Amino acid sequence: MAKIFFELRQNKNNKSQVFGRWFAHSKSIETLNTRKMAKHISEHGSVYTQDVVFGVLEKFRSCLVEMLLESKRVKIDGLGTFFTTLENEPGGTLKKDDFNVGKNLKALHIRFMPEQEQEMNISSREFLKKAEFVNAESLLGGTSDKDTNDGGSDNQGGNTGGNTGGGQGGNTGGNGGGGGEPNPDGSTED
Repeated sequence: MAKIFFELRQNKNNKSQVFGRWFAHSKSIETLNTRKMAKHISEHGSVYTQDVVFGVLEKFRSCLVEMLLESKRVKIDGLGTFFTTLENEPGGTLKKDDFNVGKNLKALHIRFMPEQEQEMNISSREFLKKAEFVNAESLLGGTSDKDTNDGGSDNQGGNTGGNTGGGQGGNTGGNGGGGGEPNPDGSTED
């Protein structure tokens, strides 16, 4: 089973309802760039060399951005769907005719919604069931041992979604346009 590393952090926001409580936060051990991911893929029994895989990934990246900028969604079967959402400046406009893109739009976000078809479901809850959790402190000689999730774990925290502005949740974290939920402990992820 794959291992998801986490570290425990205490909420230090004295205005928070959960001030002083402890929450798990994911801890990445490495960021794979396109070259490293291409190497990894090519080492998994692929007939394609690292350079060929890298070329395909680079082309995918550029085409993904191109399609998103043409107001299209991109669904990768078995993985999920990439799409865009708009973030408005707070307050909006009183009249429809007063709306100005340059003045009233704050950001254009790229979002991702994981596959939720039953056989390939990688939504937050299903993904959680597939992982084994290891407290990062245990790797550094800390006091905690690995903590596996058997459905009854008290591990919580992290940003597991939020309203993306279009009425759909997702595993993208953050609030993309009004109405998302912050982390239970009031913090942000790494």
